[in-house]
Amino acid sequence: MSARRLLSVSAVLFCAAVSAQTPITLDQAMAHPDWIGTPVEQAWWSADSSNVFYRQKLAGSPVRATYRVDADGASQRVENTGWAQLDEAQQSFDRSRQRALFVRQGDVFLRQLGNNSLVQITKSAEAESNPVFGSDGSVLFQRGNDWFTARNGLIEPVLQLKTENDPKKTLPISAANAHELRLIATLARQKAEREALNKDRDERRAGDGSGAMPATYLGNKLDISGSSLSPDGRYALVTTTEKGADEGQTGKMPKYVTDSGFEEFENVRTRVGRNMPLAQKLWLVDVRAQSVRELDFSSLSGIATDPLADLRKAQKRDPLKGNRAVRMEAPAVWSADGTQVAVMVRTIDNKDRWLAGIDFASGKLSVRHRLTDPAWINWSFNEFGFLPDNRFWFLSEQSGYSHLYVGEGKAAKMLTSGNYEASSVQWNAQGSQAYFLCNRRWPGDYEVCRVNRDGSDLREVTALDGVEDFSLSPDGKRLAVRYSGSYLPVQLAVVDAGNGETRKLTDTRSGEFKAREWIEPEYVQVPSKHGAGVIWAKLYRPKNAEAGKKYPIAMFVHGAGYLQNVSARYPVYFREQMFHNLLVQQGYVVLDMDYRASEGYGRDWRTAIYRQMGHPELEDYLDGVDYMVANHQGDRANVGIYGGSYGGFMSFMALFRAPEAFKAGAALRPVTDWTSYNHEYTSNILNTPDIDPEAYRKSSPIEYVQNLKGALLISHGMMDDNVFYQDSVRLSQRLIEMKKHNWTMASYPLERHGYVQPESWYDQYRRIYELFETNLKTK
Repeated sequence: MSARRLLSVSAVLFCAAVSAQTPITLDQAMAHPDWIGTPVEQAWWSADSSNVFYRQKLAGSPVRATYRVDADGASQRVENTGWAQLDEAQQSFDRSRQRALFVRQGDVFLRQLGNNSLVQITKSAEAESNPVFGSDGSVLFQRGNDWFTARNGLIEPVLQLKTENDPKKTLPISAANAHELRLIATLARQKAEREALNKDRDERRAGDGSGAMPATYLGNKLDISGSSLSPDGRYALVTTTEKGADEGQTGKMPKYVTDSGFEEFENVRTRVGRNMPLAQKLWLVDVRAQSVRELDFSSLSGIATDPLADLRKAQKRDPLKGNRAVRMEAPAVWSADGTQVAVMVRTIDNKDRWLAGIDFASGKLSVRHRLTDPAWINWSFNEFGFLPDNRFWFLSEQSGYSHLYVGEGKAAKMLTSGNYEASSVQWNAQGSQAYFLCNRRWPGDYEVCRVNRDGSDLREVTALDGVEDFSLSPDGKRLAVRYSGSYLPVQLAVVDAGNGETRKLTDTRSGEFKAREWIEPEYVQVPSKHGAGVIWAKLYRPKNAEAGKKYPIAMFVHGAGYLQNVSARYPVYFREQMFHNLLVQQGYVVLDMDYRASEGYGRDWRTAIYRQMGHPELEDYLDGVDYMVANHQGDRANVGIYGGSYGGFMSFMALFRAPEAFKAGAALRPVTDWTSYNHEYTSNILNTPDIDPEAYRKSSPIEYVQNLKGALLISHGMMDDNVFYQDSVRLSQRLIEMKKHNWTMASYPLERHGYVQPESWYDQYRRIYELFETNLKTK
């Protein structure tokens, strides 16, 4: 690099901000984000709907403060004795809506709305959770896997689960036992006395009702994963795994910079396919009768059909026999009166999801809704529950987009429809209207929508463009809405649920951040030449492009794969957005694309990468290059690409699979070989390495290293417990063996997957900037 170029780079990196119009510097962009202003992190209503509460990080501190907003919009921090009257989020109401339960600091509290009194129900060293009102008005809550009731000032167990053999259960008398009891009269007499005393004790406890509910024994071969109690206290559902089941070999992550001065090791996750997630069983407990029965999944349609049979056969693997293994991926949901329950059962191969009911008398499962997908079932859009009249509702992607349904099976009524996604459903207390997030106008415009229970009067309630989430007030009259914008961290507004009147309550941005002039992203639709229709993207470009000039192209790839970055919301990648401002200042044009597999575009877009990660996405980026050249004076000869995590993976795929199109790239904390990533994410998309090795070969950058021609920067945190540092180390060895030139690797000893320290952020993006300046600027 020339001395003149070094001087130019130094000015960009270190120039001090002296006025509102001063261009952003790299040092400022990568500084601790407190300088921007801390966002509103959570918002909820008081039980009586009179106040809104929200949490916000204090600048320069890890502490989150809680604030109360009154009816006049005045905000006051909750401190000292104010905590004693605080209503927490996740409130549960009784049928009359006059009492509310919530957990604060691990204890259960009850709010009486009539006189606004607050009663503490528990005060224990253990953490209580999931408080609900029983159908008889009592308070039920969970402690570990056990359930308790609070009634008339007395707390007593309702369900105590033990993974032991029942000590009271009479074991069969062996021949040796019978022989001794026949010969030794004293032993026989002592046995009869013990049995008489036990019987008398049990009868007296049952007669006066003073004894605690006896424990329920599940046997000594199970581990409990979770439990759920019906509101009437009659039945419980318990999820278990096999005791001692092999969860697979965990990794050992070395840490080189430590307090002790010695290298240390941390246990981290297993790799995909090294062991499947543990299969679960579901048990129905009759609490009164103290009986336990295992529920049979055979009634779930399609559970015995193996969707991977052909792949298994091609690898000469034994065919599956019997039902596929399953897990319960969400807590059971009960109707308010306890007469109905719904559970979500999902196959471990990720191809089927059932919402099922249970007949308590027969102990049989019935299918309320089945969702099946030859690719994989989404981990989002799985909400379900009951309305006050016991009608069942759920979300499903069965139409290709997530939509809301009421009813069961073929009789279920579709309340929403169209090429958009419905999510985060909240019903009003009467069950007459549902509020939900929607992106109806364009995929990146999120609002709160409302629809009547019969599917009529579907409309957008808010007009904020970038709604993040919302909370419907208990009285159903207002919404507490967290919203954001391109350069607006998440803020709080209150919206009238009837007429949409909006009152914005916060603006937490710093004066310095607000005063700056930012480049607003343009939301563009890139035509696909590969059958994908259009690819939504953010475009950053000079306000006044120089006629006839060709600009080097910088392309950004968001992480996570299934994530949406092209929206009107404040981006997860807010530092990168400031970096894009800097790049435009320095003569680049920038394109940030929601490539295929991104969130927000429906099932087909999400699953386009099934068994071929990195292929449809690369086609989209090549179309992006063509778009920039044809429409925005992009220089085809000087294209760079960068991104982190999945974006790092894609930077590799671009440089290794389309070396003629990409001149330079930075792969940050990248996946290099999908056989090393985790099971829950990877097996959805590529199945497992043992039965689908071709999908892993096709999708892993390490298989294409030989094609590298451009300049490559690899950057990785050495304490990354998500994408292991080993990924980059292994790929660097391949680069060495291939005798590749013009690549570098930057390691960060104290960073995990999401970098924290401003110095690390700065160093990493200094390297990206210099990579682009050195390789993409015409010399």
